[in-house]
Amino acid sequence: MSLRARLALTLAIVAIGTAGAIAVATPLVISRGLAALDVATATPGPGRGPGAAGGAQGAGMGQHLADVRESMILAIVLVAGAAAAVASVGGLWAAGRLTRPIRRLEEAAAAVAGGDLSRRSGLADREDELGDLGRSFDGMAAALERGEGDRRRFMADAVHELRTPLTVIEATTSAVLDGVYPPADEHLAAVRDQARLLSRIVDDLRTISLAEGGRLELRCEPVEVAVVLAAAGRDFEGRAREAGVVLVVEPPPANARVTADPDRLRQVLAALLDNAVRHTPAGGRVVLAARPAAAATAGAAARPGGAADRVRIEVRDTGPGIPPEDLPRVFERLYQADPARDRRTGSSGLGLAIVRALVDAHGGRVGAGAAPEGGALVWLELPRA
Repeated sequence: MSLRARLALTLAIVAIGTAGAIAVATPLVISRGLAALDVATATPGPGRGPGAAGGAQGAGMGQHLADVRESMILAIVLVAGAAAAVASVGGLWAAGRLTRPIRRLEEAAAAVAGGDLSRRSGLADREDELGDLGRSFDGMAAALERGEGDRRRFMADAVHELRTPLTVIEATTSAVLDGVYPPADEHLAAVRDQARLLSRIVDDLRTISLAEGGRLELRCEPVEVAVVLAAAGRDFEGRAREAGVVLVVEPPPANARVTADPDRLRQVLAALLDNAVRHTPAGGRVVLAARPAAAATAGAAARPGGAADRVRIEVRDTGPGIPPEDLPRVFERLYQADPARDRRTGSSGLGLAIVRALVDAHGGRVGAGAAPEGGALVWLELPRA
């Protein structure tokens, strides 16, 4: 039964109980009063005989009628008071039962506000409005708990990622200053590379923060997908050749256009291609392609949303692929399926997180799965221009 129905039923019971007690008692009181009046009228008494004065007889009868009326009113008032008292006690009991879950929810809210994010309302099993409120509260508390855990993990990972280049810089410069290393170009180059990596991590973190906070400035316009894919292919052609990887740019459908910021879209594709080339062994292949979202290959791990009026851009490779258990987390900041990866590759560990943040800022979707070639498939969908 809903909370509204319970409140209405409680008020109705109190009202009906009080009215019923009065309705039952009133006829009895009136009957007793009339009976007493009949007896008094039929029984002779002082001042009621044949020789009594008419004035005295009328005065005595009037006084008796007043006494009967007062006793009837008093009886009705006492019955109404008793009924109201009993109904009030019942109402207080019912109100206590109705407010007890609210007090539990208040205590849980105070505990969460105090930092105990594991506290729950205990109302999730109810089927009324309080149950709905309790489930919403529990969902909010669970989300806060997950968010706090993610924040702590992110802070720990960020500290680790920032410490690595700082440690290399400190160790190298200390060795040069102490005379362990000669002040050669190779040691200065190592310091420069780590400083660049440190700067890239900071820039990537800032980009993600701005995008997720809705403060990233985007200059969206109709963009020809073929032009952007061709430019991204040219940008990474030399990098792929050095790694011994074949980079293939498949021509998209004619007149395929999306609404996007061209610079940010090239940044997204650069992050995807960089990730694919780094994880594809020599002799492998990386494919950059685009197609209508509705015609995309099924089976990829996707985020919610429809595919109508969208263009899907895919980056596929023939590398080792992404383990299924890691698919839900590949777009998290600093998450790596391989904890033993080498930081000297120049990766900040934030590439896919930036991809997700930028695509979300465009109102698009992003996902990952297994490529038909056996490697990894990362895709994004953007609104069609």
